[in-house]
Amino acid sequence: MKNFLLFLFPALLAAGCGGSTVDTVHELPDSVAKANRKVMAAADSSALTGVLRKSADDWNNGDLAGFMNSYDDNATMMSHHGLIGKDSMMIHYRQTYFKEGAARQQLSFDQFKITPLAGYYVLLTGRFTLAGNHLPTLSGWFSLVCVHTGTGWKILHDHTS
Repeated sequence: MKNFLLFLFPALLAAGCGGSTVDTVHELPDSVAKANRKVMAAADSSALTGVLRKSADDWNNGDLAGFMNSYDDNATMMSHHGLIGKDSMMIHYRQTYFKEGAARQQLSFDQFKITPLAGYYVLLTGRFTLAGNHLPTLSGWFSLVCVHTGTGWKILHDHTS
């Protein structure tokens, strides 16, 4: 009898007798949702890393506004002062990394890793390097929360160290 109850209880829960319902229109089984996120991230990985490569090109050409275009209008960044918005990011970059309308050093990104989060959100991690102009090379790691919008991938949050 004990073995029968051990079999019956999970079977009843699996059959939906536990009182909860699943909306099959909006909720996918975890395995399917996970596979869909992987497919979405893999399909868009070149587009996503392309956004960073374009932003580095804009930076290296002295186009700070173009560089900032990779960020969503509501983007935030964790700075040593705390959380700041897009306008403050622009001021920080202009004052710290640009001189007379030109980047002080050349920017590059590498070692990308994309981790799907939920829906159209991913975590993009990697390394940045600022080099050249007879200045010490700066390099560090970043984590970006990115969202796929109607106009493509945008950075929603930036944490760079």
